[in-house]
Amino acid sequence: MSDPSADPHRHALDAIRRELDRLGDGGRRVVPAWKRVTPGEHRWPAAVAIVVAIGLQLLLPDQLTLVSRWLLPSLELVVLVVLAVTGPARMDRESALLRGLGLTLVGLLSVANAVSAGLLVTAILDGTSGGSAAPLLASGAAIWLTNIIAFAVWYWQLDRGGPAARAHGRRPTADFLFVQMQSTDPHDADWEPRFADYLYLSFTNATAFSPTDVMPLSRWAKMLMLVQALVSLVTIALVVSRAVNVLGG
Repeated sequence: MSDPSADPHRHALDAIRRELDRLGDGGRRVVPAWKRVTPGEHRWPAAVAIVVAIGLQLLLPDQLTLVSRWLLPSLELVVLVVLAVTGPARMDRESALLRGLGLTLVGLLSVANAVSAGLLVTAILDGTSGGSAAPLLASGAAIWLTNIIAFAVWYWQLDRGGPAARAHGRRPTADFLFVQMQSTDPHDADWEPRFADYLYLSFTNATAFSPTDVMPLSRWAKMLMLVQALVSLVTIALVVSRAVNVLGG
């Protein structure tokens, strides 16, 4: 079966379809970008964030990693390289293989961070986390930041079917309602969520422990935000309280 992305006329047809979708009913209204066909977003912002997360994992001490600090980060890096080599620069090709690799990558990232968070919590509760506050705070910060990046990638990969499906306007209903989606300002007609928007969503959820200006609409989105807020809350509460005890002692 031929790959539809290899059709030389595909991009021209997509451009025509995008313009027709934008104009809507004969130009009487403008369809917002997030509801119509648009050029796929670049892969590199998410890739840079994942590289940062891998670097944060490598900074953790051996006692907070699974088997070896190099095991899961190495697997993550391999999958990221495969995605970079096989996938297009713009995420506009719907492929079960590429989507599976992307979900595998964020799954590995989440598992590695969950293991580290669990080991850190265990060390704090049984009193083996060490007698210095600085390494404890550094490890807690690395896990907290990795948690933000991992959930940002989850939101980005799952919202309305993922980046490629959003580029093709497959689903008119949103899983996350951003402020710009409700705007009647014609200047917002070409706005659609990108990775930076999901990173902001993840950061605010990890700091406020609740939605701020982005509302989860689907049940999976609510449950995923709940899990992230819970992990963030436990990490911050235990690490900070233990560090205060160490400094006070």
